[in-house]
Amino acid sequence: MKSLDDIKLLIQNGEIENALTALNEFIELTDSSQLKSEAYYLRGNAYRKQANWQQALNNYHLAIESDPDSPAVEAQKMLNDILSFYNKDMFNQ
Repeated sequence: MKSLDDIKLLIQNGEIENALTALNEFIELTDSSQLKSEAYYLRGNAYRKQANWQQALNNYHLAIESDPDSPAVEAQKMLNDILSFYNKDMFNQ
């Protein structure tokens, strides 16, 4: 099983599928709710990099359920802001 630091490197290097596989295994084998929260947050980030917005939001939600102070709180808010952005002026020119 890869460590979360190794998985972060996979995400940073664009190896998203490998990261997702490692995260799925990590989540399945880990009992610590704190570590699971971080893994869900990272899985949300990986899905976000794939533009899989719904899966990203779902994983951020799981991270927040495990740890209300997770960085997923801010990530979820930012992603919701991006998805709800609509600039009417751009369409009225």
